[in-house]
Amino acid sequence: MKIVTAAEMREIDRVTSEQFGVPSLTLMENAGSVVAEFVLSAYPKGKTFGVICGKGNNGGDGFVVARKLHEARREVRLLLLADPTGLRGDAAKNFAKLPTKSAAPPFDQLRPGSFVVLKGSEESKLAPEVFACDVLIDAILGSGFRPPVSRLYAEAIAKINAAIAPVIAVDIPSGADADVMGEQTGAVARADAIVTFTAPRPAHIFGNLTSGPTVVAPIGSADDAIRSSLNLNVITPHEIVPLIGPRPHDSNKGMYGHVLVVGGSLGKAGAAAMAGFSALRAGAGLVTVATPRSVLATVAGFHPELMTEPLEKTEVGSISLRALGRVHELADNKTVLAIGPGISRYSETAELVRAVLNSEKMPIVLDADGLNAFERRAGHLNKRGARTLVLTPHPGEMARLTGLSIPAIQRDRIGVARTFAKQHEVILVLKGDRTIVAKPDGEAWVNTTGNPGMATGGTGDILTGMIAGLLAQNPKREFESVMAAVYLHGLAGDVARESMGEHSLVATDLVKALPEAFRRVRTAAAERWVKIG
Repeated sequence: MKIVTAAEMREIDRVTSEQFGVPSLTLMENAGSVVAEFVLSAYPKGKTFGVICGKGNNGGDGFVVARKLHEARREVRLLLLADPTGLRGDAAKNFAKLPTKSAAPPFDQLRPGSFVVLKGSEESKLAPEVFACDVLIDAILGSGFRPPVSRLYAEAIAKINAAIAPVIAVDIPSGADADVMGEQTGAVARADAIVTFTAPRPAHIFGNLTSGPTVVAPIGSADDAIRSSLNLNVITPHEIVPLIGPRPHDSNKGMYGHVLVVGGSLGKAGAAAMAGFSALRAGAGLVTVATPRSVLATVAGFHPELMTEPLEKTEVGSISLRALGRVHELADNKTVLAIGPGISRYSETAELVRAVLNSEKMPIVLDADGLNAFERRAGHLNKRGARTLVLTPHPGEMARLTGLSIPAIQRDRIGVARTFAKQHEVILVLKGDRTIVAKPDGEAWVNTTGNPGMATGGTGDILTGMIAGLLAQNPKREFESVMAAVYLHGLAGDVARESMGEHSLVATDLVKALPEAFRRVRTAAAERWVKIG
């Protein structure tokens, strides 16, 4: 799904109306309707709904929300932060469609289906009754807003933030700058959920604007009108579900690829084992883990489904350069190679990693100490021929690959990932909060699944195995396979958190949660709305 700027969103609306014949009033009606639908589904037991509206199009969306809630026989209290005579365009038209607008009878006498609009002199006296509702709808300022917030709106935002009720933001929380790719400054309304339209803006993805979901709902904008200059997208279930559909009845293990994992060392055998089993759990037909002879029993005992191969070891218990020939033999009939988990930074082993990448032409996933073998040698990673090379660094590993500091990488994660992917012709997965997946042509995708509980040893090895497993099954859809693995990996972490919590979550919990993550992707892809975050 494309990420667009606020200006591009306005252009999308204009083109949709002028070139594709969808009236702007229809777009506003659809927007308000979908917000009301979401609110009623999320809070079916809510009795009183407070809708706080500004004078612009965001307020116009709010008028539609209020009308739809009223039609659903809910008690609605609408606060307009402007003189109604100042309303213009579609907002004025939708204000005119509201039911009887009166501040009487007293609130304690209202019944389901009652509707009250507060404005002018009534505001200071009765506004507290709006903020005391069971659910609040923030329709003050939309994504076209630019700071600073006016005094009246700032006061309303402060009242929203002080209220106990859950808050649903229409389009974006009031006061937020839609184009900011980071934390917001100034007065910004809190939000327990956001319902936006057509396509997300940068702040929806990077702004940490809500404690709950951000829903992206279609409202009738033409697909051909949705254009973005950012070359930036967000991964959603819609991109993933084609890769995890039902399998044919005559399936056999040979149809789903054979992954070779090369890794492990004395004290780190579990990393290679986790990568191998994650490839299986992601759907690969077969997985072989090649590991130092001294730790083979540990790896083999991890799961009986894993096949293993012993390799010559160094004096420190890592894979010896003498094993290079055997690695080539093992790779000869495999679909994908994953190299690096638990492999160690021993110099001889690092030389083996470089030699393998220099000679193998199969798709390769390089992770962990496999990446560290290319510290100050990133030029050796450049792709040769048609080989696909996937790198999965965390910021520390990225710093060693690029020579940049970790703070410099974190300040420009998208730019760093794009530049490296283009320069070295690789698929780059820069891990962290909002993992970035960059293509060799510079196009970038952002992942919104995952949580802080995944900051524990081994989760990267799980991701490596998942990427390899999905690549093995989808050799003609390599980039989509990487995106799918990243999304499912984070979603499995979110599923695991529900039962384990963030503090107790460990890497293997993700493997157990993968079946549910697959199920949720299939379910979400069938829904009309897209939920991100």
